[in-house]
Amino acid sequence: MNIPNVSLPELIATAIFAIAIIHTFTTKYFAHLAHVQPNHAGLWHLLSEVEVVFGFWAFGFVVALMLASGEGTAIAYLESRNFTEPMFVFVIMVIAASRPILKTVEAIVKKTAGLIPVAPPVAIFFLTLFLVPLLGSLITEPAAMTLAALILRDGFYKHGFSTRLKYATLGVLFVNVSIGGTLTNFAAPPVLMAAEAWQWSSLFMLSTFGWKAAFAVFVNTICLTWFFRGEIAAKGHLESKSEQASVPKFVTAVHLMFLLGVVVFSHHPAVFMGLFLFFLGYTEAYQRHQDRLMLREGFLVAFFLAGLVVLGGLQQWWLKPAISDVEPAAIFFLATALTAVTDNAALTYLASLIDGVSIEFKYAVMAGAVAGGGLTVIANAPNPAGLSILRSDFEDGTVSPLGLLLSALPPTCVAIFAFLVL
Repeated sequence: MNIPNVSLPELIATAIFAIAIIHTFTTKYFAHLAHVQPNHAGLWHLLSEVEVVFGFWAFGFVVALMLASGEGTAIAYLESRNFTEPMFVFVIMVIAASRPILKTVEAIVKKTAGLIPVAPPVAIFFLTLFLVPLLGSLITEPAAMTLAALILRDGFYKHGFSTRLKYATLGVLFVNVSIGGTLTNFAAPPVLMAAEAWQWSSLFMLSTFGWKAAFAVFVNTICLTWFFRGEIAAKGHLESKSEQASVPKFVTAVHLMFLLGVVVFSHHPAVFMGLFLFFLGYTEAYQRHQDRLMLREGFLVAFFLAGLVVLGGLQQWWLKPAISDVEPAAIFFLATALTAVTDNAALTYLASLIDGVSIEFKYAVMAGAVAGGGLTVIANAPNPAGLSILRSDFEDGTVSPLGLLLSALPPTCVAIFAFLVL
């Protein structure tokens, strides 16, 4: 592996990136400090927010870059970054979490659950982790993550799930969403970053990756549901605020049109942000049919992803050489491991810049990147959205990175089997 000369900004960015990763594994410690040091509880609570970590350290990097290379260099670097993905995730998360959209998805899940000859909570739990992640191939992974997390929170987590089941469910959710978006070429961030360069159509994705992903999603979900079926049946009860009042069909139709418009124009921030502003005005006009919009949660997730864009933009010096000279047989596992500490979209984007690689290499990079997308909160762009919705139901309002990693390993192994053996 030949590593090129490294610039000072790249060294600073990599050092701070490493610190940020370590910080994500210590957020529970900062939450503890908030309790034992009440005089500075606000600061410790801020540093215990996983969604704040990368934005916080990205700010530190910009300051360090200004001091090391000047204000002009720092500003030029920020302006060179593409923040479309953080903006899109924020918009899609807020719209997808609105009462009319959530009520529609819940109705679909409940109606389908009625066809399954098991206890209703068990059927709903199964469909939430199986059907909704696969819908991510149509409505995008961030929207699927948001909807699935809301159903799990309101129907299951809030009714006394054990810590063991909460972590197991979170691990399966993250893995299933990561691989569940591979049935098309536009819904999953890692696929989106490479599909155009590699000329992969939705038909190619479905025939090469999608059916294998669907198999893995099914196996992951059926195993989890069967193993915890007693607790799920006893404690599951889907009755969220979105059921408290009916929503007129025309209001739901308009919300679905906004959602569709944002998905269609996901590459054009000027368009989808304009649609979002119209959406905000519409929800204000029909406020009686709305719950509180998830603006705070959406902002935190966007802040997290924006920080990842800033810090991740200068990791090419080591990441690209790390994958460019590796044989396809080994690149799959390397991509899975690197995804856990970078971001699967960044990984596939860098791979798409390498010329003259074989189809086997491309397959291995993509399969490894999506298979490892549930191992950490930074591994896949939608993960922070799910975490922001579900973490309040964990002890101290924080999710242990090690607990997530261990919970995601079994479903990740199933995904690895599906992509390598089937």
